[in-house]
Amino acid sequence: MLKMHSVTKSYNHRGKRVLALDNVTMEIAQGDFVSIIGPSGSGKSTFLLMLGGMLRPAEGKVFVDEESLYDLNPEKRAALRKEKIGFVFQTFNLIPYLTALENVQIPLLLAGINGDAQRVKAASLLERLGLGDRLDHKPSELSVGQQQRVALARMLANDPAIVLADEPTGNLDPDTGQAILTFFEEIHREGRTIVIVTHDHGAASRAARTLKLFEGKIIND
Repeated sequence: MLKMHSVTKSYNHRGKRVLALDNVTMEIAQGDFVSIIGPSGSGKSTFLLMLGGMLRPAEGKVFVDEESLYDLNPEKRAALRKEKIGFVFQTFNLIPYLTALENVQIPLLLAGINGDAQRVKAASLLERLGLGDRLDHKPSELSVGQQQRVALARMLANDPAIVLADEPTGNLDPDTGQAILTFFEEIHREGRTIVIVTHDHGAASRAARTLKLFEGKIIND
């Protein structure tokens, strides 16, 4: 379960205080599929980063499976993220000089898995995403949609129970975007909790539940 209790976060922008999240309280049940929508500047990315343990609130608490995320020290918080949370970013964040296979191996390497097992699992994940013939290709040798699939395979490497995705179809053509959303539905059926931030109402409608953010507040659920 993911939970926020009275969470507030603000920024200083050109000498003015801007509220990114304004006293937000909400829960996302284990195994839910939730989309977060709202105009630019409404707090969507802040919301996602805070759920994922990457941005501390100014006030309030964030819980992952009843554990108060920001009451953990940085090492324990990083360990919880590695164990339970997978991130998907609009910009993919692939390492350009590594192959698709090597990019997917990174979290497995960090988890202490040996080299042969890394390669077997990474190859299996890429094959699942239709990239079995692209294992040795670097990101510059892949289409945008293929790069997103590599990022998805890397995200799944440690088998996270929670998947947080920031505009996962934002850079994709419509057909590829639909295929990626179908993949999210597939991994949701496997029991994962999925939270996606999107500007696309069509993409949002694929989720079981939609939260609308406006000026840092949840105005519709």
